[in-house]
Amino acid sequence: MKKKYDNEFLVNESIVYPEIRLIGFSGKQLGIYSSSDALKLAEEEGLDLVVISDKSNPPVCKIIDYGKYKFSQEKKAKEVKRKQHNISLKEVKMRYKIEDHDYKVRLNQASRFLGSGDKVKATITLKGREIQHANLAIELLNKMATDLREVSLLQQKPTKDGRNIIMILNPHKK
Repeated sequence: MKKKYDNEFLVNESIVYPEIRLIGFSGKQLGIYSSSDALKLAEEEGLDLVVISDKSNPPVCKIIDYGKYKFSQEKKAKEVKRKQHNISLKEVKMRYKIEDHDYKVRLNQASRFLGSGDKVKATITLKGREIQHANLAIELLNKMATDLREVSLLQQKPTKDGRNIIMILNPHKK
């Protein structure tokens, strides 16, 4: 009964350890066996011998149906991947001479981004002589941070970066 498997786990004939600790199909420890004896036991039951942990001394092997075991491992990995949320950085750009309605639109955008669990980078670009009024841009970003304090935490205070003034907000932990 020689089956072809990939190299993700050591299975059946690919196990070359002189001694292994064997766990039966029911989960009961059977003791320490030679690899060949353990493989014969697995073949008698019509199952596979799989190395579960090669870090211990002697390595731990289990008698299981490898196809079902591999399927359940893949299913668990997919479930973990599906549950994780990748946090990305969304940017909200504006000018320091922004109108009130436009400011509220940018505030709603930032609030929506923070609500979905993303970080927000608020950027104010200064053009030409506007660089003299950097303090007004910093005040506007501070106002934005206070308006969004219920849904965000300030990660980076407003800082000057060339002709841009940036601030980064983190969403609150749920």
